[in-house]
Amino acid sequence: MLDRYEPHQFESKWRQRWEEADLFRTREDEDKPKFYGLDFFPYPSGAGLSVGHCRNYVPTDVLCRMKTMRGYNVLHPMGFDAFGLPAENEAIKRKTHPAPMIDQYAATYKRQMDLVGISYDWSRSFKSCEPSYYQWTQWIFELLYRRGLAYRKDAEVNWCPKDKTALANEEVVGGLCERCGTPVEKKSIPQWYFRITEYAQRLIDDLDDLDWPEGIKAMQRNWIGRSEGVQFRMKVVFGGQEDAETTPKAYDLDSDADPKADMTFEVFTTRVDTIFGVTFCVLAPEHPLVDRILAHGGPEVERQASEVRAYREMAKSETEATRLAENREKTGVFTGAHALNPANGQRVPIWTADYVLSGYGTGAIMAVPAGDERDFEFACKFGIPVTAIQEPDADWLAANWTAGSGPTPENLLDQYLEDPKRFAAAYISKDAPLINAKEYTGMNFAEATRALGEWMEACEIGERKIQYRLRDWLISRQRYWGCPIPVCYAKDGDAMLIPENQLPVELPDVDSYEPSDDGTSPLSRITEFVNCTTPEGTLGRRETDTMGGFACSSWYFLRFCDPHNSDQAWEPKKVSYWMPVDTYVGGAEHAVMHLLYARFWTKVLYDEGLVPVKEPFQRLRNQGQVLGRTPYRKARASEKLEVGEDGILVSYEEAATLPESDLTWKWVRMSKSKGNVVTPDEAVESYGADALRLYELFVAPFDADVEWNNEGMTGTARFLSRVFRLASELAPCYRRDWRSSGTGTSETVRHLRRATHKTIRRVTEDIERFAFNTYIAAMMEYVNTVNDLKKSGPAPEDAGAWSEVLETLILLLAPAAPHTADELWESIGGQGFTYDQHWPNFDPELAKDDVVTIAVQVNGKLRDTIEVPADSSREQLESAALASEKVKNHLAGLEVRKVIVVPGKLVNVVAN
Repeated sequence: MLDRYEPHQFESKWRQRWEEADLFRTREDEDKPKFYGLDFFPYPSGAGLSVGHCRNYVPTDVLCRMKTMRGYNVLHPMGFDAFGLPAENEAIKRKTHPAPMIDQYAATYKRQMDLVGISYDWSRSFKSCEPSYYQWTQWIFELLYRRGLAYRKDAEVNWCPKDKTALANEEVVGGLCERCGTPVEKKSIPQWYFRITEYAQRLIDDLDDLDWPEGIKAMQRNWIGRSEGVQFRMKVVFGGQEDAETTPKAYDLDSDADPKADMTFEVFTTRVDTIFGVTFCVLAPEHPLVDRILAHGGPEVERQASEVRAYREMAKSETEATRLAENREKTGVFTGAHALNPANGQRVPIWTADYVLSGYGTGAIMAVPAGDERDFEFACKFGIPVTAIQEPDADWLAANWTAGSGPTPENLLDQYLEDPKRFAAAYISKDAPLINAKEYTGMNFAEATRALGEWMEACEIGERKIQYRLRDWLISRQRYWGCPIPVCYAKDGDAMLIPENQLPVELPDVDSYEPSDDGTSPLSRITEFVNCTTPEGTLGRRETDTMGGFACSSWYFLRFCDPHNSDQAWEPKKVSYWMPVDTYVGGAEHAVMHLLYARFWTKVLYDEGLVPVKEPFQRLRNQGQVLGRTPYRKARASEKLEVGEDGILVSYEEAATLPESDLTWKWVRMSKSKGNVVTPDEAVESYGADALRLYELFVAPFDADVEWNNEGMTGTARFLSRVFRLASELAPCYRRDWRSSGTGTSETVRHLRRATHKTIRRVTEDIERFAFNTYIAAMMEYVNTVNDLKKSGPAPEDAGAWSEVLETLILLLAPAAPHTADELWESIGGQGFTYDQHWPNFDPELAKDDVVTIAVQVNGKLRDTIEVPADSSREQLESAALASEKVKNHLAGLEVRKVIVVPGKLVNVVAN
């Protein structure tokens, strides 16, 4: 038996044995419970894995290994998300075809995952670019189409001029392409969409039942953006038309009347109570009503027309993110037309401004500068009146009085009511009563919202409704490397689904697939692909757009349940057994893309009766980032800095030649582009796979960011050597029959067994709750405790207890350090692999804490903490609490009325 951790002597041996035994093949014993543990579907890049990736894969592996040892059927698969822009762009750069490149990259990922000892069932592996997989992606597309959830329309889309394809809103970050960082433009082309908006409310409601980080749930709720409000019409008026004294029912609109008499637009607002503060309206530059206003003409409109047209052209070149950016100066142009406020009949000017978007709400707003910060900024810039709608409190008035308005007067409220623009901001409140609101004056938000909503519905000019910020999912990509859309078109342009028995529509194997500059797909240049026979037997043409990569990753977790089925996407019985995924592990960056899309597809499949679950992932956990120490040097005068950077990235080699005064070292996320990657290959070669695994687990809480330091693996390797040394010292007294022969009753045995069973309980709980750092800490403490108790040497009569210690140590360590565990297991005569052994069970009596810490409160406020025996009665807890000197001080002069005891947690003394 080895007495130290020497990974090169045994780790590769065990990986070979695991592979030869097909150890990690999924078992489907109907008498066992199931556990489905899954990592996010990775895209295999040319750089291979870093130790940052292992921060995801190793913890999931620990959990799955323990579940197997606890008697579960465990599904722990791995495949590759191979379609999409990253792969195609990499292939273009390398002047190769994506398919063989992906095979090479995936093989590297598999080799590295095996090197680290991840227990994946590779027999279930697939790549999303394989026709046997994307056949069923196309099948799901057709299901969505038949349900009215897939449709095509001409639309202005986010266009990446570098990647030469359309992007979903979720793929645009800060006005830049998420993939390549190029500023995104607008382009109008026919596009395919999935109608995810039909599921908006269900996507919100069902979050409540998921064991997900609250931050991810909040991000999804915010992205979906549910708003309750009122949508109503406002009438457009021109020239000398006067204010309306009353608001006729439904504006008395008549489709046969003069076109300018029935010109209206709709606005949606969550604050209809502020309608009496409307002093202008805004239309998005793209709003079709702007064209009608310009066409109507009239002196005021004609004076503004050229400026309006120029402004609309300028807005076309701006991204939504740019238009909505905080602290951006407001821009806009008056159209020359006015709108009637239906609540008071007043005419207010209609402007067009780019801070209103055509795709959000109705593309038009009622502007209330007294109650909205953006509207206030706009009104101040363009000299538009601001009408007070509420009376601010004195503190707000004092804090927002502007120095430019002169010395602070005593009558600040009068100043505000006379002109709110003398103050620095809009006053936004749902509590203050309304003013200047006719019969609604004095009402609060809830009262006025209800009353005005009812009035608008009675007048038939509006309705109370719910609106969502979420927009339909743009799925079209004008690129080659993606799942073909299974649609063809007849001569008249009618779209038809490719019959199911002709799926998959396969990508043609071509040499040239670079994107075109005109917005069409490279597939459109391949005549043998484009020309086809329609289901009706006539000549037709295929759809040449492909689906974005998120389509293929929206259902892969279902295919893992039945990966080799050529007759159907999955056998219902198998999906019913394995779904949902019990624990899903990956990065938080996918909160509003992959996670939202996968939930949508699962709900559609549930509605179709094809899956038994409404949610795919019951528990979600997000790992922290692994950061590498990265050198930057000061920029020279002629050098342009990247956005957000304050120095020039340099290599480690160049940094070594520069004076420290010229360098700044930063902790940034590990990536090939930053040159700060540590690979698993390097780590395993220098320290060993188990040392790497333990460091990944021990370095920080699972969801915390990590500043990577290779020296940390020196520490975990040293700990593993201590384990080997302890095992070698205990091995001579090890008895395999210790359970039946007894463990002894000495004082040492009592301490050993309590430490052992407490550790089993703690480790089991820690792994279940993803507290892997405290799991490893518990193992280290256990080794220390056992070494302390061993100093006098194991007595022969205590061999049973020491045997229990040795076996427990090996088995508890097995999920984290499987190579080490199997080496030690074999060394003490164990048969097979630790993976197949039973996880140790703890005796609740032995695992009980000796003492517990109790919080003591006086009238609900914490005044002391006390340690008491764990089995203390209520009376004993009360007595101990009242005996506390700190508690006595806080009770001086008071009479105790009641003592509330929560066993094991707290005592609250109520006194007055």
